[in-house]
Amino acid sequence: MENREKIVKKITIVTITLNILLAIIKVVAGIISNSSAIIADGIHSLSDVASTVIAYIGIKISVKEEDENHPYGHEKFEPVLSKILAIVLFMTAFGIIAKGYNNFRYKEIEITSNLAIYAAAISIVVKEWMYHYTIKASKQIKSSILKADAWHHRSDALSSVGAFIGIFGAQMGYPILEPIATMVIGVLIIKVAASIYMQSIRELTDTAADSETIHKIEKLILSVDGIEGIDLLKTRTHGNRLYVDLEISVDGNLSLFQSHAIAEKVHDLLEKELPIIKHCMVHVNPM
Repeated sequence: MENREKIVKKITIVTITLNILLAIIKVVAGIISNSSAIIADGIHSLSDVASTVIAYIGIKISVKEEDENHPYGHEKFEPVLSKILAIVLFMTAFGIIAKGYNNFRYKEIEITSNLAIYAAAISIVVKEWMYHYTIKASKQIKSSILKADAWHHRSDALSSVGAFIGIFGAQMGYPILEPIATMVIGVLIIKVAASIYMQSIRELTDTAADSETIHKIEKLILSVDGIEGIDLLKTRTHGNRLYVDLEISVDGNLSLFQSHAIAEKVHDLLEKELPIIKHCMVHVNPM
């Protein structure tokens, strides 16, 4: 648990620092260049600061041990905070779309400086690096909320691509592309927010494990000597972890002690080989 927290703390410090610097660079460049697209991109970077803070808080709470009020642990705090993160993104996206639409209808946009396009190019490179940096850690510690945060970074990189195209188009004599790019950025953020929100719903509603994980579980169960078959196998997500309930068939002539030993072996094997499993409950049926 301590190692998990250290990894997240390091990522939080690095990504927040970079996001604040990028946001300042892009907003200042956008104001000087009269570019709503790069200003919107800067706001998106600030929203990523909020998402990283939420991710850190979610993981900090989720690693707490079971207590009297939460006997099954705190893992579900991750998807709860992921939902909050998604709502924040929705609000940001609608604000950005409104800004682009306003410029589209009422303003004749003229990009007055090359700073905006330079800021967009820097953002694309830095945010893509941040995505790979964070997604690697999310796989290492198996964190859904950190994965969502990584995709925030990639969405910012993609929105910077949109801003780059819009600004370049405006400089080439097609100013209409600039507010259009701003609105496209907003739509892109909405798509990411919806994906994060739906993932959090799946983690809160006892969704079954994916087919690949279930196949691994079945293979491990049947590798244990003395098991005649699997009568029942149920899985349910619990935040970033998994609960498994199963019924196995064994020879009815075995003693209670022998049957219990087989069940214990299955239990220990599954929790050892698949760390995603928080707890496994095994029931034995005689054949």
